Amino acid sequence: MAEKPSNIDTATRLNRNLELLHAGSLITIEVATPAGQRSRFRTTFIGYLPKKYVLIQFPEANKLGKFSQHLTQGASVTVRGLIEGHEGVVVAFVSSIKQTLQMPSRIMVLDFPRAVGLQNLRSSIRIDTHIHAKIKIDQNYWHTTITNLSINGCQLSIDNGEKLVLAEKKSLEIVIEDEQGGNNFKLNGSVCNLKQQIGGLSFGVKFDAKSNDQVSQLLLTIITSQD
Repeated sequence: MAEKPSNIDTATRLNRNLELLHAGSLITIEVATPAGQRSRFRTTFIGYLPKKYVLIQFPEANKLGKFSQHLTQGASVTVRGLIEGHEGVVVAFVSSIKQTLQMPSRIMVLDFPRAVGLQNLRSSIRIDTHIHAKIKIDQNYWHTTITNLSINGCQLSIDNGEKLVLAEKKSLEIVIEDEQGGNNFKLNGSVCNLKQQIGGLSFGVKFDAKSNDQVSQLLLTIITSQD
């Protein structure tokens, strides 16, 4: 019978994974309202004390909007940060707010996490999103929203899509325009998990293997930016 890992081994692993985030590293936090609305905000990782707490900078107040009222003691927060020198690898953990500090600057004190994972963008991570895009089916374009995204596929929602006729494995192209004037993201895939809805259409897309590099870049862009 295999031996169970000791508490010491667990603590060592937690510290080893967390210390991959350097002080001053950019991170994103994901917060949710009681009604289930989610949003991400970019901020800065300050540091941690093993078994005690994690310190992060409060996101800019003008970015938080209505979500500021939900960043209070006990609120759940998902933290993600890219590891320097390890392209496509993310440190991720879920914690709760222990307290907030106003001095010397606005700081969020999080409970020390029980688990700190390393996520490879090419295999494990799925992110809730709200990305406006266009899909090209045959020769027609439709406006859509990408509601979640992983390296292998995504979920799309189309309002007023009753006239759109789709079938499983139907090929399509997703175009996400770069608002900063850079290159657009173009992802190719096929329809799966088709669900007809009242007043709209929701379905999954399985990406072609040739889209992997574009999806990885898109995931990285999402993780290192705020809504």
